[in-house]
Amino acid sequence: VFSKIFSHEALESYLPKIQLVIKDTLRAWSSNPESINVYHETQKLTFRMAIRVLLGFRIPDEELNRLFEVYQQFVENVFSLPVDLPFSGYRRGIRARETLQKGLEKAIQEKLQNTQGKDYADALDILIESGKEHGKELTMQELKDGTLELIFAAYATTASASTSLIMQLLKHPRVLEKLREELHSKGILHNGCICEGSLRLDNINSLHYLDCVIKEVLRLFTPISGGYRTVLQTFELDGFQIPKGWSVMYSIRDTHDTAPVFKDVDVFDPDRFGQGRSEDKDGRFHYLPFGGGVRTCLGKHLAKLFLKALAIELASTSRFELATRTFPKITLVPVVHPVDGLKVKFFGLDSNQNEILTGTDAMLGATV
Repeated sequence: VFSKIFSHEALESYLPKIQLVIKDTLRAWSSNPESINVYHETQKLTFRMAIRVLLGFRIPDEELNRLFEVYQQFVENVFSLPVDLPFSGYRRGIRARETLQKGLEKAIQEKLQNTQGKDYADALDILIESGKEHGKELTMQELKDGTLELIFAAYATTASASTSLIMQLLKHPRVLEKLREELHSKGILHNGCICEGSLRLDNINSLHYLDCVIKEVLRLFTPISGGYRTVLQTFELDGFQIPKGWSVMYSIRDTHDTAPVFKDVDVFDPDRFGQGRSEDKDGRFHYLPFGGGVRTCLGKHLAKLFLKALAIELASTSRFELATRTFPKITLVPVVHPVDGLKVKFFGLDSNQNEILTGTDAMLGATV
């Protein structure tokens, strides 16, 4: 089922919807006279993407914001100790999950009843059809569980990587400029505007420098620190015998930090993945932001597509600057993110890459 949900054809159909969600979000960020908390706002963005694009729910903005707040309560308490006391995090998490599932059930029922105007098959459509193909109509509980799993998979890690991407573009303006140059050279960006119909999956996949930038963000700021596996066959590692049946944890972050193929590991350098160097090509398991082997992350292509679409929009339609004196420190728990969320002021750009004045600014300018 998940191979269909994240297939090339599915990603192609998601892309225009992802673009719309990102465009609307950046427009809102740019119209805000104050700086925004990037990590909080990218969490809202990835939640909106999951709801509107992956699941195809037509939820009004007010209801969507309420669901997001409930979802945050659920995520914040999902790893609480299972102590069922009245004011415990565990109890709050259970209540949030129940409220969330009621909202999802309502959205699923409305979706099942209203099939008009659909121009693509979303992930939930594929999930439902797959059940029918196998002669098993999915129950409402199974649909709610599948829906929650899809949101969870798309949410925290993508928000983390999106925040890291914006921070690195702020720190390295030359990287942002090289992205713009590539978009120009490929005919995607012209006179400050993304050419209509130019953002297709094959076009995005042909942007080699953009791919290098996303790879480097995921190398240096891998959202999660590692993964778990069960040993299927006894083996030996560095003189130690690891018995069959043991649970083992591998560290993605330590692997990236110590892999001999990466030169100057602490430096943000997208060109390390360029054709001249290709530092990720030596060895199978030096670079593994999405895990490795048969249990690699199924949604990795969707995550990379989302990050690329975001980078393209940032390079094309926005000017943004750090709203604090220095860049914040990074914390690794529960996923990589800046301790203050990263405060950034966004400005919209017109088609000639000039800053667009807000209504208030325009009025002030007219009175001077």
